[in-house]
Amino acid sequence: MPDLYIMSLLYIAAGITHFSIPRIYQRIVPPFIPWPKAVVLGSGVAEIVLGASLWFPQLRPAAAWGIMILLILVFPANIYQLVEHKARLGLPTWLLILRLPMQLILIYWASLYR
Repeated sequence: MPDLYIMSLLYIAAGITHFSIPRIYQRIVPPFIPWPKAVVLGSGVAEIVLGASLWFPQLRPAAAWGIMILLILVFPANIYQLVEHKARLGLPTWLLILRLPMQLILIYWASLYR
């Protein structure tokens, strides 16, 4: 079960960064999504709440489903970051390509707790 707590802390930490460095996340929001700042802050709240909810057995299944849904919803940002040079944040192409299948691994990891 230690991996559950690692996953929880990763989502909480990622959520906090949505508030501490929101402009980085706003740059990878595809232009067809309105209100990028609100989307970034909302997804940060979701990551914090879902990550913390994993600690509670009665909330864990809902949190796991929420994380899986969130990972699917943010996938367009990962694609946009790969194809749009200004969204790359200086990251190498190979890392951005690797990030795409990583989403599937993260979805699988969360599914272990549904």
